[in-house]
Amino acid sequence: MLPIYVINNYGQFNHLIHRALRDLDIEVALIPNTTPPDEVRESCRGIILGGGPAIERAGNCSQYLGLGLPVLGICLGLHIIAKKFGGSVQTGQSGGDGPVDIEICHDSDILAGYPEKMNVWASHADEVSRIPEGFTRLAWSSICNNEAIALPEKHIYGLQWHPEVSHTFEGKRVFENFHRIILENP
Repeated sequence: MLPIYVINNYGQFNHLIHRALRDLDIEVALIPNTTPPDEVRESCRGIILGGGPAIERAGNCSQYLGLGLPVLGICLGLHIIAKKFGGSVQTGQSGGDGPVDIEICHDSDILAGYPEKMNVWASHADEVSRIPEGFTRLAWSSICNNEAIALPEKHIYGLQWHPEVSHTFEGKRVFENFHRIILENP
């Protein structure tokens, strides 16, 4: 079975994303964001756009969004998704890393099994200020209106928070849900 690719955008938690999937016995590989899009299309079954310090260092990530593969964007990955599809990203009012209480406002397969409210670990240095047309807002918090968004018909999802860290409530469930989405939509 082809792996899920975790795209390394030079963020401090990309290796934790890789490990979380491996610990769930999900085939996974961590690859650089400079990998050619054709190679990505032919050799994986889904993509996780990891976090990183700056959208200017996101390599080929925006091109990966046009490959027809399921995509989960985490933190910077969310911002890449939003910008690629016409949304806006701006500096967050809260900045920094830390805990935040989010509220799920729309049912979705990527957040299946979660309670309506939960505590997660997020960076709000930058955040999505306007979601792209056609996307659905899945979750929000008191400090960020767009904690999670989705384009369900294309299986593209973005989270502001980090499900790969232990501080996030049942974070591995996001990866299990993403894996299930991939298996159900080959």
